[in-house]
Amino acid sequence: MKMTKRLLSLVLAGVMLLSLAACGGKSDAPAASTPAATQAPAAPVSENAVYRSLYSSEVTTLNYLVTGNTNELSVAANVVDCLVEYDAYGNVEPALAESWEQNEDATVWTFHIRQGMNWVDKDGNEVAPVTANDWVSSARYVCDANNDSSTFYTMSGVIAGADAYYDWTAYQMALPTAVDGTDEEGNAVKLITDEDGEQVVLTEVPEASLEDIGMKALDDYTLEITLASPRPYFLSMVSFGPYMPVYGPFLEECGGKFGTDNETLLYCGAFILSEFLPQQKHVMTKNQSYWDKDNVFLDATESTYNAEAASISTQMYLSGDVDQADISSDLLSAMMADPATKDLIHPTRSDTSYAYWYLFNFDPNFDAEYEPENWKKAVNNENFRKAVVASFNRMPALATNDRIDPTSMKNNTITPNGFASASKDYTYYGDLAAYTEGDNFDEAKALEYKAAAMEELTAAGATFPVKMLMCFNPTTTNWAQECQVVEQTIENVLGTDFVDIIVEAGPETGFLGAVRRSGKYAFMKCNWGADYADPETWTDPFAPDSSYCFINKSQDAGTKALYEEYWSLVEAAKAITNDMDARYEAFAKAESFLLDHAFAIPIHISSRSYQMCNLDVFEGQYASFGLAGQRYKDQHLYDTSMSLEQFQAAYADWQAKLAG
Repeated sequence: MKMTKRLLSLVLAGVMLLSLAACGGKSDAPAASTPAATQAPAAPVSENAVYRSLYSSEVTTLNYLVTGNTNELSVAANVVDCLVEYDAYGNVEPALAESWEQNEDATVWTFHIRQGMNWVDKDGNEVAPVTANDWVSSARYVCDANNDSSTFYTMSGVIAGADAYYDWTAYQMALPTAVDGTDEEGNAVKLITDEDGEQVVLTEVPEASLEDIGMKALDDYTLEITLASPRPYFLSMVSFGPYMPVYGPFLEECGGKFGTDNETLLYCGAFILSEFLPQQKHVMTKNQSYWDKDNVFLDATESTYNAEAASISTQMYLSGDVDQADISSDLLSAMMADPATKDLIHPTRSDTSYAYWYLFNFDPNFDAEYEPENWKKAVNNENFRKAVVASFNRMPALATNDRIDPTSMKNNTITPNGFASASKDYTYYGDLAAYTEGDNFDEAKALEYKAAAMEELTAAGATFPVKMLMCFNPTTTNWAQECQVVEQTIENVLGTDFVDIIVEAGPETGFLGAVRRSGKYAFMKCNWGADYADPETWTDPFAPDSSYCFINKSQDAGTKALYEEYWSLVEAAKAITNDMDARYEAFAKAESFLLDHAFAIPIHISSRSYQMCNLDVFEGQYASFGLAGQRYKDQHLYDTSMSLEQFQAAYADWQAKLAG
């Protein structure tokens, strides 16, 4: 999908004007004419408080023990409680665990489970009590390679015995397909076929037992978790999918059908998934057996499927059919200028639990017409990557998502500013401070890198322009427009004699599997959500087994050496557990190394879109990681949406309380 250069120029010109307006120039958005204090506040809905919304991307599973997809875990976040939860200001509070303690070196954590809680089915019928055994069941499931949990990585190297049992079950899975053979020394071995179709030795793995996994029920209401090594931040990990409880007998009964619909789930959270009709409707109703139901103010949430949600939700909100609508960037300026709608629009809260970066793919798996072999030569050339980084003016791209305040989204590092701190914010440790305070965009340097890259790549047999396939999900608001702007900003600086960015829409469903995880792109925006409160979580997308950009799969000797050095820096940082300043300094060194060698281009934290919404986000739970922000508990439904001025006043008040 390529726009004409003329049309692109017009799009870019409009975006740049909006960007300048946000930086202090003249803006077409109306000035605030009514102080927040004089605007009538919204009134809470006291009867039949049903929060209605639209969705356009269907979940592929409800099995919270295997999925890492935010859209899918947003259901689990509301229907299954965790050991702990967070208040509106990020303070940890008891949930299914009433209290907890840890030993001196933070390797053994003991949780005292709240008594009197029950699992219920989709109709609210009580099935069984919630006990410490339910966390043992979930850990054993996640650590079994047969279940292929995409979030096992959060237990790997963390929970004692987790890796040993996972490796043992993976070995047992591989044995039936193994054949007899010999290794290079002529020794008898078992051989299996790897993902590249080559025969490799199946290394024998020591037998491991479920009992070896460090998740044990000392009694029905005492859970003991033993870690493989000290984890001072471990408490922040237990609010993520694989650490959620599951009723073992029910899980065993369901087998592979667990989490395929609302009948193959049990519930112990604030809501019950009472209706689940794929590509029709999801309904969550208040759980009347919930331990803290007095703080659940919504009677239900009703989410209706519509493939055109992005384009019709605005009108449906204005007609009173839904309680939330995202405002697309092409409508925002006009709606902010319209007296009938301007006082209904406000942004979403800045979210440091998610970050986005443009990544280069080192293991391209796209069609021959996009010249994957030529791309391999280019992407493994550091000067080529640096040329792209230096030519990338992020502000016009950000303005496609936030035309009023694009700088509020900007992020200069892999780990977002404001995510974690010890004696200072993490992003100011070591060489990261220069990135935090600076900007990669530099046209003069971009041309210097281009000249060097052209000379080196020509000698290596590469051809120009280098084709760069850039894909986007067509169901994601504003992503198509952002891609067109990114294309022109980079091509305008580097020239189409050097790069040819080809923008292409991916599938509307299954985008991650079809594009990112399979490597069917050259250059693309990717994201990551923090799983716990430590910079280590932001290294996971670049881990050796990651499906992000596949640096580890590069066959280029220089790239391999750089990657090995990066990961050794990460491992060294992980080993520091008793001095948080030293730990953060070490992680900052690793992160700076990744940026110094142009493996990623940070662009923004979770998109701060504009919306009309009848919820008050500042009532909801908050944490800069995990699932707190996905929960509806503690929030009221109001009869109308906040205005921009009301939101800004509430945000300032929230930030002051957060800091104090």
